[in-house]
Order: sequence, then C-alpha cells, then structure tokens
Amino acid sequence: MFRLLALASVAFFALLCRQARAEECQDIMPVWSGHPVGFCLLTHGSRQFVAFYDADRQMTLGVRTRDSSDWQFARLPEKLGWDSHNYVTMAIDRGGFLHVSGNMHGNPLVYFRSRKPFDIHSMERIPAMVGERESRVTYPVFMEGPRGELIFTHRDGGSGNGDQIYNVYDVSRKRWRRLLDTPLTSGEGKMNAYFHGPKRGPDGFYHLVWVWRDTGDCATNHDLSYARSRDLVHWETSAGKPLKLPITLATGEVIDPVPPGGGIINGNTIIGFDSRGRVVVSYHKYDDQGRTQLYNARLEDGAWKIYRTSDWDYRWAFSGGGSIIWEIGFGPVTAKDGRLTQSWRHVKHGSGTWILDEATLRPTGLLPAPAIGSSPGRVDPSFAGARQRSAADSGRSGIPGVSYVLRWETLDTNRDRPREGPLPPPSMLRICRTGPH
Repeated sequence: MFRLLALASVAFFALLCRQARAEECQDIMPVWSGHPVGFCLLTHGSRQFVAFYDADRQMTLGVRTRDSSDWQFARLPEKLGWDSHNYVTMAIDRGGFLHVSGNMHGNPLVYFRSRKPFDIHSMERIPAMVGERESRVTYPVFMEGPRGELIFTHRDGGSGNGDQIYNVYDVSRKRWRRLLDTPLTSGEGKMNAYFHGPKRGPDGFYHLVWVWRDTGDCATNHDLSYARSRDLVHWETSAGKPLKLPITLATGEVIDPVPPGGGIINGNTIIGFDSRGRVVVSYHKYDDQGRTQLYNARLEDGAWKIYRTSDWDYRWAFSGGGSIIWEIGFGPVTAKDGRLTQSWRHVKHGSGTWILDEATLRPTGLLPAPAIGSSPGRVDPSFAGARQRSAADSGRSGIPGVSYVLRWETLDTNRDRPREGPLPPPSMLRICRTGPH
C-alpha cells in the first residue's frame, strides 16, 4: 500500500536525498523509541503541525509558528501498541480545519477533526466518515485532489483480501462522501493491491502503480501494475483505454508480470519522471541468477520498456508477515539540472546517488556524498538496531530552497511483536530546516 511505502521508505530516502546544505534542528519532545512507526509533519502557511507518539506511546499533536521555539501540544485518546503499520497522518482542509487519522491495521476507523480552524486543542473523534467499509481500516492517506479538494483513501480488508476506498470531503457541509461508487481495485477475495501514488506528473495525469499480494506473506507479491487518471474518478491504461472499476488483475495493465516469489515487494515500487516528463517506475526483482536487482520501467511511445539499472551480487530473500527490516531501498528517477539521478541504499553495498544515462537508465557515475549532520540525543548506542528515522514535510514551506524534516531514533522493526527485555530511553523528536536563511 502506497502510504505504508511512504512510511517504510521515507525513513531512509529523506536522509539520502538531502543536499549538502546547512541544517538547523530544534528539539520538540521525547518520543517512543522501541520500534519505528511513521510520524507526520505539515507546514501550512506560517504554522507547522506535527503528529506523533510521545514517550508513553500516546498519539500527540503539536503546533508552532514557523521558526518559533514555542510549541503547544495536545494528546489524543489513542495509544500505540507494537505494530509498525500504525503510523499517524494529518491534513488541513480549505477551511483551516485539521484532520488526523492513524493507529490502525485492520481496525475500526480512527479519525479526529478540529472544531476550530488550526486548533489542535479542539480535536474531536468522528466515529465514521461514510459509515460503510470502515471496520477494517489500514493505510490511511489524505491527499489533495485536482481541484484542491481533500481526499481520503484507505484499504478495507486485510493483506491478501482487501479493496481500496476513496472518499472526498465537502468543506461547506463538513461531510465525507464516496469519491468512487466502487472500490478502485479489487482482489476478488484472492489478493489485494499495495500502492504507490497517485502521483501527479508533469503531464497532468495522476499516475498509480501497485503490486498484487496473495497472502500475509510478503514473498507472495506479484505483477507490477499501472493506471492513470486526470480526475481520480475516471481511470485508464497508459494507452488511454478506459478501465472499468474496480480494477482487477485480469482487467488492469501489467508493466512486468513478476511471479510470486520473484523478488518484488510492496513498499519498493516508486514513480519518477525523466527530463521529457515520461513516467519511470522503479522496483526490484530477482535476475536470472536469483540476485536482487533494481529495474526501471519507462513508458516509451505507448509501451513499457524495462531497463536493469543495478548490478548487485546479493539476494534479498524476504518472506513472512509483519513489518520487516528493509535491506534495499531507492528513490524515484529524478530530472534536475539537465541530468537524471536516483538515490539508493543497500545492506551490503552502502548507499549513494547514481547519475543515470537517459537513454539506457544505467549508472554513469555517482553524485558526491551529501553532508550528514549529527543529531544530539540519540538512542543509547548499546541497543543494537537503533537507527535514525525521518518524515518529510507533507506541506509546503513557501520559501524557495527551504525544506523541513522530522528526525528521531528508534530500534528496528520486530515483525510487529512486543520486545522482551530492557528498552531504550525515549529519543528526542526534532524538526530540521535545510536551505538558505
């Protein structure tokens, strides 16, 4: 599912993609460090909002005037267990009201909305959005629609058996309704789709990719698939053929028919664009020798052409259920300053950013390593597996060249099971600004 991806991958991609510019960080509050789970940062005008789990695992909101050190906090009646799927996310509608959702993995909908604009102290629990298909919710995502409307999407069901639901918010009536009369995709009781996107491209289309998964075992991912839309309601193939909803494996467009056990995984399918605005879908699978390689599929003249980009001598043999430790990751293919680049991270080969040949999508060199700033208040280094986590800004700084990111430290995932024995002390959640002043 795309939001999980966003959260499973962002932990290291934001770190990889930073440019070597000055970074200034400010403490926010101590937070839970026993296992990773996604937090949210939202810059909106002169305000910055954060949503996270505090040192006691309580869902917490914070707000400040940008660049101020004076934070206000409000705790919500939701407590985190041990599931790394249970991230928290938020959005602000055109009326200034705050929407928050999270702490769900196949659970009834958890959703809060503020009674007053921009006011974290007026949050109230809303027991239902539409009222149907909200008893087994996972992967909540807020996004902006083509006309600036607030859209909410989530999976209804479980891994191997779930459908994707889309709602749209009416600001004047303060009510949600279905954006789509039917789920976007359906596994027909045999599988479910895990998404990246929809991501709006330079061509004005929303692009969406996904893999199908048969069971809770992550090794059963298969068939990298694609669809696009201009309005998030009417969907079509890359050739412009309308798709009847819900999209199934039989009716959808398959970029690469990777079989179950073929080395593709949800969370590592990413959309990028080359210098001509062509869609490039990045993913990994096993090569002919059974090694894990990064591939880039590009839409060229109405057909997908698949390029092998990496030449790694390692097999990431993932399997089983629960949140796993990510051994390989990568960013999207990105066009900037007249060249294509792609960041990557590998358990054996380290990390870096390739410069890609635009014709072959093969590496021709590496960008200089970015400057990695230190972060005081790290987890006790005696706790093996402690890593820095990060969450990119889901809003806009409004200042050219300036970006913000959240940083904190936690132990690694534990397949969503409780840890035994001593746990690390809380780590400090920090907000960091990169760019000119």
